[in-house]
Amino acid sequence: MKFTPSKINFFLLFKLPSAFFTGISVKSISDKKAVAHVKFKWINQNPFKSMFWAVQGMAAEFTTGILVMQSIDKSNRKISMLVTNMNATFTKKAVGRIHFECNQGKDIDAAIQRAVETGEGQTVILTSEGINEDGISVSKFEFEWSLKVKP
Repeated sequence: MKFTPSKINFFLLFKLPSAFFTGISVKSISDKKAVAHVKFKWINQNPFKSMFWAVQGMAAEFTTGILVMQSIDKSNRKISMLVTNMNATFTKKAVGRIHFECNQGKDIDAAIQRAVETGEGQTVILTSEGINEDGISVSKFEFEWSLKVKP
């Protein structure tokens, strides 16, 4: 499957409807990076008039996850993927349009290559940072992905 923003956004509607309805959309994807946006609105707000942390987490995780899915697809191997740990830091209220980006496609490719060569599970820590319209970081997420070649 060719990974394009339109195909990924269509995937969101049917496989991750909560992400779709809260306004998360993929803007670009390449071998190296993935970018998603989400706009602050009524459906994704918290009581403090900013974006709910879980919506930010979904957008951040999605930028890392689609790069993992794409790398697995390129490997032509059956590989399981699972988030085993997550860490987040919030530095500013998330209002307006927030852009999340993960640019560690090469790290994912290397972890998958190690998993294929050794037959052992591998972990890779991927970062996605939320940046507001003024270019200021509002949140930073780290996801530890476990990758294992299926028998």
